[in-house]
Amino acid sequence: MVLKAGNLKPIPNTVDTLKSGSPEMVVNGIVTTMFATTAVIEQAVKLGANFIIAHEPTFFNHVDNKEMVPNNPVVKQKAELLARHNIAVWRCHDYIHSIKPDVVGYGFLKKTNWLQYYKPTDKYTITLPDATLQQMVQHLKQTLNIPHLRVVGDLNQQCRRVTLIPGAAGGLMQMTAAVADQPDVLVVGEVSEWETAEYFRDGNLQGRKMALIVLGHSYSEEPGMEYFVEWLQPKLPGIKITHIASGEPFKWV
Repeated sequence: MVLKAGNLKPIPNTVDTLKSGSPEMVVNGIVTTMFATTAVIEQAVKLGANFIIAHEPTFFNHVDNKEMVPNNPVVKQKAELLARHNIAVWRCHDYIHSIKPDVVGYGFLKKTNWLQYYKPTDKYTITLPDATLQQMVQHLKQTLNIPHLRVVGDLNQQCRRVTLIPGAAGGLMQMTAAVADQPDVLVVGEVSEWETAEYFRDGNLQGRKMALIVLGHSYSEEPGMEYFVEWLQPKLPGIKITHIASGEPFKWV
């Protein structure tokens, strides 16, 4: 359905497959989200929506292998919940990133009010008006509704050139972007602490003005799944599409 609506080409060996339900199901309503958590599933039931489009895995590993940990009671209960309410879950990860412009990145820029600074030829390195790292942190907290951020660098550093890499791209991509794009600040979803975080720490200890902002995986890509409703709804006018934010799993104590 979504592939036809977006005129998207098949991607070999994609993880974007049905995690529950069947292709023959009649869709009554659609929910977009980052993670098809138990809470999201229960809210979808209340809405009368039986098709969840999730950006990330449903069963806690990249290929949604339910047997990765045999006899896993959490996996079993979640699968039973989906089956009981006859809900299909489709992961939309590879395809949503293949759309031009990338729906996740575009949604992030829209949510942060940074679309005006975006040029498709620059991918996701943008130039903003002068601001300190502290001011940038406050802007991201406010626009993305994030209670806490993790930062490496001098909060008084001036930041204009910003490279955005939502999600969990990994240390290689993050550090490559830091070297190639030369941003004042790299804004990411999540990091391997022993890779990217330590790289930025040592860079600062060497006297380099380089900053890192870690948003959290869900916070960085949820705006894309929210914008996906706006992208998809005109293509499926007869079906109600709702975004439900799955939030992040952590509490700050």
